[in-house]
Amino acid sequence: MVNALGRKNIEKIYELADVYHSDNIDRVSDDFIQEAGIVSGSFDNVAAAEYAVPSHWDIGKVYKRLILGIAKEKGMDIVDALFAAYHSFVSDKIDDYNSSFYYDAPGNILNAWLYGEIE
Repeated sequence: MVNALGRKNIEKIYELADVYHSDNIDRVSDDFIQEAGIVSGSFDNVAAAEYAVPSHWDIGKVYKRLILGIAKEKGMDIVDALFAAYHSFVSDKIDDYNSSFYYDAPGNILNAWLYGEIE
């Protein structure tokens, strides 16, 4: 999705986050989806889940902590850190709701990204 949205849209979302935060999340996301020309695909990690699925807010917090950690540790700006997080093997692990990785301690998730392995 970050690739489909593109850097320009991601930067706009980040820059105007405080404005979008007070708006309806479904409408805002639909606007960006339409603007970027994103069509429905076949990826469905929720359907593949055998256990309880975290809310998008919960997963958002996991990614937020990871992105902020990457930015701090690597001296990157937030948008670059976002792309780094989503383009890593860690993203696949976070999005696998049949594993316990997504609710690991934030430091463990960041260390997995930093060192390229899961402890």
